[in-house]
Amino acid sequence: MDEVGQSRPAGTLINTPDITPDELQLAVRNHSMPLEALRYDITPVGLHYLLIHFDIPVVDASSYELSVGGHVRRQLRLSIDELMARPSTTLAVTLECAGNGRARLHPRPMSQPWLCEAVGTAEWTGTPLAPILEEAGVLDGAVDVVFTGLDRGVQGGVDQHYERSLSLEDAVRAEVLLAYAINGRPLPPQHGFPMRLIVPGWYGMAHVKWLRAITVIDQPFAGYQQARAYHHRMSDGDSGAPVATILPRALMVPPGVPDFMSRTRFVEPSTQVIEGRAWSGRGTIVSVDLSADGGASWMPTTLHDPRSPYAWCGWTCEWDATRPGEYELCVRAGDAAGNVQPLDQSWNVEGVENNAVQRVRVVVGSLADRQVPADSR
Repeated sequence: MDEVGQSRPAGTLINTPDITPDELQLAVRNHSMPLEALRYDITPVGLHYLLIHFDIPVVDASSYELSVGGHVRRQLRLSIDELMARPSTTLAVTLECAGNGRARLHPRPMSQPWLCEAVGTAEWTGTPLAPILEEAGVLDGAVDVVFTGLDRGVQGGVDQHYERSLSLEDAVRAEVLLAYAINGRPLPPQHGFPMRLIVPGWYGMAHVKWLRAITVIDQPFAGYQQARAYHHRMSDGDSGAPVATILPRALMVPPGVPDFMSRTRFVEPSTQVIEGRAWSGRGTIVSVDLSADGGASWMPTTLHDPRSPYAWCGWTCEWDATRPGEYELCVRAGDAAGNVQPLDQSWNVEGVENNAVQRVRVVVGSLADRQVPADSR
């Protein structure tokens, strides 16, 4: 199956008007997490998904300073050594791109063509933001806190440094960190060296990398990435709703072995233990269900405790795969706030927040039967 769910000949290149050289150029700059990496509670850095909005800036840590200013009593300028000398915490956090699932929409919005693997969970070490804002002395009337990165580019005709904001209420939450390490090591350049923002529970666009400035303002922030991008819009003229916290999603490690091009899976007749991860930024995961018939019927899975309240949880389920044939495995998650993954894709202009269930095609049979089914060639 191709990225919009249509059959195509095995071994052929995708060649439709939906695929453009510009998109391919984005795709080779960024990368998703291989689904087999779901076996790791904490994603190895090289397997964690990565989206670089503009370019990776070169930063000299010895001269780096983070400025904190705006609607505050005291302007601060902090070196990396001063930031690292402050009280620190390490927190496991699942990050997911807001555009995860975009490539499965039809017609597909033109941007980074994610399927469903734009995710990863890391242990981030840093210092809490709230005490720094308290030290700066936020003045009455403050509304938003703006985070500015060192990365610069042009988008929507606007020459800009990448900037996002949080409301003051969200910014002073205890779990919001200024992070300088990932999985016990200094941030690599592609993950925001030497300092980035971590906002647990929010989609990746909020976690500003290569952080150079924090500015408190007394009005809503109207920068491009906040006011125009990352909105769930149904038409070009629709202002839409801003993207914020992560919708629930579950992913499975595809069982068996793959066909190289189609990724159809082949399994010997047996009882298969299916495993995966589930997460939500809107409530604790309370259910993960597995289907072997494309969503017509469901079976519960066993949930395992997450590393932190902001990290994915593991799940396992035994699947009776003793009868030869073709199956479509699906998995869906539900959270404590009542959000459940939908079966169908959710189209919108930017291709954001599409958390439709994962579908994996599996052929159960002997070694001699391991060829791609005729209707998928």
